[in-house]
Amino acid sequence: MDDLAVVHLLRVTHVLAGAFWVGTVVFLAGFLVPSVRAAGPAAGPIMQQLGQVRRLPRWLIGSAVLTLLSGIGLYWRASAGFTSAAWLASGQAQVFGLGGVLALVAAVLGTAVNNPTASRLGALTASFQAAGRPPTAGEVATIQALQRKLARATTAAAVLLILATIAMAVARYVP
Repeated sequence: MDDLAVVHLLRVTHVLAGAFWVGTVVFLAGFLVPSVRAAGPAAGPIMQQLGQVRRLPRWLIGSAVLTLLSGIGLYWRASAGFTSAAWLASGQAQVFGLGGVLALVAAVLGTAVNNPTASRLGALTASFQAAGRPPTAGEVATIQALQRKLARATTAAAVLLILATIAMAVARYVP
């Protein structure tokens, strides 16, 4: 595969995986998580379906990894293997770098906070549903606390990814 084909493949991978990642996180933060919070324990089956059957966390992690790796590959090529001091000092490189850092922070937030919180929430909901009983007052309080934590972290990740997307969109035009 020639050099131009590799760059095109990296760019297509970066854009498609990034679009899925950003779009899904924004949908989660703006629509799904608030709806789940409003529904309370009744939303458990939906979250179980997304997490355990549809494996949404794996899709998100996969798209984040593809986005980050292809972005690093594009940055590597544009900077001649991180050796082009002139390009690395340019506004374009700095804005691309800022976007990459923002996306990396969002990925860490998603894997370190969102995934464990959603897993804990799903396990808790599954436990009382499997027992065929409503949640206890303590379980309801724990569910609400976990939902608040998930909402905050998902919103933060969405904001970071939106800012990263803006950086990627405008970087080419920064002198």
